[in-house]
Amino acid sequence: MLNSLENKVVAITGAASGIGLECARTFLAAGAKVVLIDRARERLEQLTNELGENAFPLVIDLLKPQEISGMLQGILDAAGGLDIFYANAGAYVGGPIEEGNPDEWDRMLNLNINAAFRTVHAVLPHMIAQKSGDILFTSSIAGVVPVIWEPIYTASKFAVQAFVHTTRRQVAKHGIRVGAVLPGPVVTALIDNWPKEKLEDALANGSLMQPKEVADAVLFMVTRPRNVTVRDLVILPNSVDL
Repeated sequence: MLNSLENKVVAITGAASGIGLECARTFLAAGAKVVLIDRARERLEQLTNELGENAFPLVIDLLKPQEISGMLQGILDAAGGLDIFYANAGAYVGGPIEEGNPDEWDRMLNLNINAAFRTVHAVLPHMIAQKSGDILFTSSIAGVVPVIWEPIYTASKFAVQAFVHTTRRQVAKHGIRVGAVLPGPVVTALIDNWPKEKLEDALANGSLMQPKEVADAVLFMVTRPRNVTVRDLVILPNSVDL
């Protein structure tokens, strides 16, 4: 029997655009209440007005640990519970190491790794107490196949994969599932800094996916029967040779 999302509460970080926003729409269509977490206050308020009464904005800057500390209470105050937490927010930096900016690396690593892990730490006590829950990450194919043109980003996603695999085994005894979706290239703001030629080639040859395709994969993961965990779900455009 599939796991219904009717009246479940989902919280999504990085929900103001891209994969996070498309997942919010998908979860709402499945009957869930969704807390959209992002630092873009005006954008969140606009979106939640458009998405309806089951969508709730929660303004948090994930690079400020003190704000993450109050995140769980904000979710509970907004929606009255928490069943699924989706650590989706992230950043991207690619290119040759010798041309890179270590300050930009630090910001990306803090968001992709430290902030993501802190958000899970913040919500775990609630899920352990209720003896159920789902924790998901937006990882990347770069988390299992080192991508030569994005070494720092690849390293951040390898860290995410290690965290998913170990945390899942720690918290399974509490009825909590932990998994990651690992997409190939997706049309989102994260690839805005791709070289123009590379982006044009990818669009032309069909090697980019749309956020909706990722959202459908995430919905599949959380609707499996409770005795099944989809730990890693890799989705790629057919034209990507990885």
